[in-house]
Amino acid sequence: MRQIRILAVGNLKEGYWRDAAAEYQKRLSRFCQLTVQEIAEESNPEQSLKKEGERILAALHPDSLVYALCIEGKAQDSVAFSETVADAMATGKRELVFVIGGSEGLSDAVKARADRKISFSPMTLPHQLARIILLEQLFRGFKIQAGERYHK
Repeated sequence: MRQIRILAVGNLKEGYWRDAAAEYQKRLSRFCQLTVQEIAEESNPEQSLKKEGERILAALHPDSLVYALCIEGKAQDSVAFSETVADAMATGKRELVFVIGGSEGLSDAVKARADRKISFSPMTLPHQLARIILLEQLFRGFKIQAGERYHK
């Protein structure tokens, strides 16, 4: 498997987020087939976890390996994260999907569906920034696995 999909609630509204994402997606193209699928944000905060969760679950294939980015997930350094991704890529699963929630996070149903929960920080991050951090760490991880230099 060389397919990675980022399933993210919301879109990158500001140009600087879009530019950063495009740059990392371009860099990642030599390591994997990466797609980004945006899920519509729910306008009603009281319904957001449930509705966004339903949209996320509907977008997941049963044979996908799903990693949820959430605050209660396991924190890893970059080397451990690169090993986690390399191990995932070696499975017989259809694709590796990273799920990024919206402003209210991820529903319990999405977290229950996840094969692994990952945290980049105990702090709450805006979903746009979480997407850029994920893209950068994926690129760094592939560089680590390839034995290539990458700035520290």
